[in-house]
Amino acid sequence: MDPRGTAHLPLKKEDAAAALARTVGQIADLQEQLYAHRRWGVLLIFQAMDAAGKDSAIKHVLSGVNPQGCEVSSFKAPSADELDHDFLWRTTARLPGRGRIGVFNRSYYEETLVVRVHPELLERQGLPEGLVTPQIWKERFEDIVAFERHLARSGFLIRKFFLNVSADEQRERFLARLDEPDKRWKFNPDDLKDRARWDDYMAAYEDMIRHTSAPHAPWIVVPADRKWFAHHVVASAVVEALASIDFKRPRATAPSRREIAAARRALATSSSPESTPSRSSRGSSSSS
Repeated sequence: MDPRGTAHLPLKKEDAAAALARTVGQIADLQEQLYAHRRWGVLLIFQAMDAAGKDSAIKHVLSGVNPQGCEVSSFKAPSADELDHDFLWRTTARLPGRGRIGVFNRSYYEETLVVRVHPELLERQGLPEGLVTPQIWKERFEDIVAFERHLARSGFLIRKFFLNVSADEQRERFLARLDEPDKRWKFNPDDLKDRARWDDYMAAYEDMIRHTSAPHAPWIVVPADRKWFAHHVVASAVVEALASIDFKRPRATAPSRREIAAARRALATSSSPESTPSRSSRGSSSSS
């Protein structure tokens, strides 16, 4: 897909901000229903090359969501403790609960991307020699598909986004980080090492998407050279996903209605706190 493409949609850049604001409002309303319903959980996974705009997309698309109902987890290089466990272990602990949106900024898919492009990282995982075969990537795809099927069957809706940035656009964004003092903190010299392996990464991404996209956990390839368009695509996909859930707000049962009626009667006949003298004020009054 063309990273600069706009999929022939009629949206123009000058109208994108207003369109995004409307969509963000829809996400906020649907997230409130998700939280009140408390039957489904939502997992949004973002994968991309460096400087593709994952942080920006997450920030803009989820800007209207109540922080109580959303949690973003970023996954960097695994720690020694994480390397002592299976490759799904560290991300499983960060899965969202029911009624919540969980966002993975990178994820267990790194184990089929960066580890595949840099085999020396696989050696650090301490796997038994007999398990490290040319079939290991196919086996990890199978494990991931089974894991996501398990999540879907447990009431979790999954959407996976690959922000497809071009090598030319990545170069321009790297240069911008170097040229603008406020952005230099984002630049990591190690990013150039991955850039030098661009073709290897693209092959790994294509293989990964081909083997792990499913109706219950689809990959959405987002043209990412134009950030305003990428934000629109991601936000629209999130709305579509949330709207597919049959939300039913909690209904009061017969006992709770009786309790509500009793509470109303109690409140109607009680005095307000301001009209009732405190113990200390009564004591001071009598002593005077």
